[in-house]
Amino acid sequence: MLDGLRQFITDIVAPNDQNRTFGDSDYRLAATALLVHVISLDGQPTVTEQRKLHGLIESHFGLDHGTADRLIADATQVEGEAVDLYHFTSVIMRSLDEEGRKRIVRMMWELVYADGQVSEFEDNVVWRASDLLGIAQRDRIELKHAIADRAGQLKDSAVGG
Repeated sequence: MLDGLRQFITDIVAPNDQNRTFGDSDYRLAATALLVHVISLDGQPTVTEQRKLHGLIESHFGLDHGTADRLIADATQVEGEAVDLYHFTSVIMRSLDEEGRKRIVRMMWELVYADGQVSEFEDNVVWRASDLLGIAQRDRIELKHAIADRAGQLKDSAVGG
């Protein structure tokens, strides 16, 4: 009877977990949920942001197109259920070294700059996530400037070319 009650509570708390491909302890799910959160801050993600997210997921995690789709779907689900960033950042902290965590922050900045605009909310979320990931302020700012410079160069070459 106690097992039945536990299963009932589990089904109520997390009814769709059985349908997910990526588990809660998979840092790729946590990182992708952070990325989904970033592109959702200013409303519905644009096509450009969605493409950028997909490209980052495929290249950084070495996934094929279909697996990347599934990871993004799973991450969108868990991000929608999350109440804070700590759950995701704690998984990443346990899984990645400092360089790996910096790559996640770099991916966040790449998504922030994907639409050519940086909102105060986006900047703040990357700041908070970076802090929770143990990334020094100097490193976070250097990553931001590197991505901003590259985004500006790409924009200038698109306008001029």
